[in-house]
Amino acid sequence: MKYMIMMTATKKDLQSFGSRLTLDEIKAHVAFMKKLNEDLKASGEFVDAQGLSGPETTRMVRAQSGGPPAVTDGPFAEAKEFLAGYWILEVKSYQRIIEIAAHISGAPGPQGAPMNFQVEVREVASAPPV
Repeated sequence: MKYMIMMTATKKDLQSFGSRLTLDEIKAHVAFMKKLNEDLKASGEFVDAQGLSGPETTRMVRAQSGGPPAVTDGPFAEAKEFLAGYWILEVKSYQRIIEIAAHISGAPGPQGAPMNFQVEVREVASAPPV
């Protein structure tokens, strides 16, 4: 079963990350994420993972009949949260994806304490048979 684990953030979260954490705490957080990905690769569960740029580089595109596409710049005042990064994993059970998501949520933060931030877990849907 394939799942996507999504990590969301607010603009304030990103702006305060460096001021809430010391350089050593940031290094520990990044090391945690790198080790997580290495462990997932070793277990054969890793498909992909990426961190994403902030909303200031986001573009919304909509096709227009008979004309060029409409492109809107970000950030978007109406959006409180945005997708900051994701993992696509292939696991054997729902229990396993919940275990991995909880592990990600507990990434180290200030003084090494678990951050316990919320992550979203969604099953990757397959196309209907043709």
